Amino acid sequence: MRITTFNMHCRVSAVLLSVIVSGFPQINAQSADAPDKGKQVVDAAVAALGGERFLDMHTRVASGRIYSFFKDEMSGSDIARTYVEYVDGKPLGIREREVLGKKQDYSYLFLPDQGWDITFRGARPVEDEAWERYRRSTENDILYILKVRHNEPGFTYDYIANEVHVSTHVEVVDITDSQNRTVRVSFDYNTKLPVRQTFTWLDPDTRYRNEEVTEFDKWRNAGDGVMWPFTIERSRNGYKSYQMFASSVEVNAPIPTNTFELPAGAKVLKKVN
Repeated sequence: MRITTFNMHCRVSAVLLSVIVSGFPQINAQSADAPDKGKQVVDAAVAALGGERFLDMHTRVASGRIYSFFKDEMSGSDIARTYVEYVDGKPLGIREREVLGKKQDYSYLFLPDQGWDITFRGARPVEDEAWERYRRSTENDILYILKVRHNEPGFTYDYIANEVHVSTHVEVVDITDSQNRTVRVSFDYNTKLPVRQTFTWLDPDTRYRNEEVTEFDKWRNAGDGVMWPFTIERSRNGYKSYQMFASSVEVNAPIPTNTFELPAGAKVLKKVN
């Protein structure tokens, strides 16, 4: 009986020791693989978006309806047609013209270094706050990051979690640039496409930290094998701020001449801050 008991204790001890010893390398291996796994999830997202065709996309034209909100209450809505062109070697690698209204008689023009509010009265530079908001939201948009900023030095990709967002199985990755700005993105585990992103920024005047959230949905082939979300919703600090419901999106579509220029003869008005 003593021999049997002794042998049983030995076997239990051996099993426990095996578990303890084997556990350390496994934890270390997971830690070492985390950065690589984050990059793998991001690379899979680029492939799902269209791979080289997504990266080589040079224009995009979208039509639909946009809604603006103030503390979850709708404050405006309009028909919109948005023209986008990607440009290299600029501070902000994109030019965008958002034409509004049934008559398309007013618009916003965003260039790599300045924004304009264009009406029948003339062209007025957008307020500093509006320009900063546009620049910040563009630079931190996951689709812009994957399309324009993917080759920037200093990017890190940290795998955070494998979880469920609402009813979707997602993989969460923190993408951090060389300026230590982080965008947390939830990628659909099955489609590999981004479904949600969040980032925070510090208001220099109030010193209050704000959280921006964007949700992507209704992904469709926008042409040439490039996937694009037809529904985009944004919120700030828990309040809905913007919705875009596209009826059509076309990549590499021809864009009318002078789209990204001020109208000929337009009066340049004084900026109001």
